[in-house]
Amino acid sequence: MKANLMDLLALGFLAGIGNILGGLILFPSELYKKLKSLLGYLLAFGAGFMIAVIFAEILPKIIRIRYEQGDREFFLPMILLLSGYLLTHLLEHTIAPHFHLGEEISEKGLISVTTAYTAVAGIAVHTFFDGVSIAAAYMLDYKTGVIVFLAIFLHKIPEGFTVASMFLASGKSYKHALKVTFFIGFTTFLGTLIFLALGKYSSLSSVYILPFASGITLYVAASDLIPEINHHGGRRPIVSLSVLGGVVLFFGFHLTYHLIFEK
Repeated sequence: MKANLMDLLALGFLAGIGNILGGLILFPSELYKKLKSLLGYLLAFGAGFMIAVIFAEILPKIIRIRYEQGDREFFLPMILLLSGYLLTHLLEHTIAPHFHLGEEISEKGLISVTTAYTAVAGIAVHTFFDGVSIAAAYMLDYKTGVIVFLAIFLHKIPEGFTVASMFLASGKSYKHALKVTFFIGFTTFLGTLIFLALGKYSSLSSVYILPFASGITLYVAASDLIPEINHHGGRRPIVSLSVLGGVVLFFGFHLTYHLIFEK
């Protein structure tokens, strides 16, 4: 299926909406109580799906493209992947403190406003590259763009939920917390727009930028979400099985797309 500009903009916009939806969960207290227990499973599905996308979709496609271009050296894409991973680790441990899902709303003033804003600054870097990842994958082909969008969207709702909870914990109002989720959602769309403006004329841009952005996604999935799942899942095997469910979901989507559009 041929990709087009409006499809790309829609994917970037919808990814950002996921953050806002996550923040909205906190507003009706009854909805929050009902959905909080489900967020762990959504995180698990998202982590499994994201890891499968990187290793079974993006990296093989980048290697194939470089091979077709006559380049048999794959050292650079792997270094870019590693650089994205390590940069995210550095940012999270120097700029953005880590918080557990939803625990920040238990008491007003639990964290300082400065800490909350610092955390959002680090998260905004990640959400910006979410948008870049969607656009870069989309430039490779339509299917890859859609798959990367799904992987990112699956963790957007818990992400928005966590950001909003941090600001409630700092003593800010629900209205202020929602504004922050709008901001991080907008940075995702902004990443899509900027990549489109700077990269649409170069077919090589995705081959170099996507591995770097994938390193960021890999860190979020393997070093952020998996520990979060372990923290909340405890001894419940169903949570761990949900990670595998995310992997199965990826291959199911991959097979379905192939049967429908690539006969």
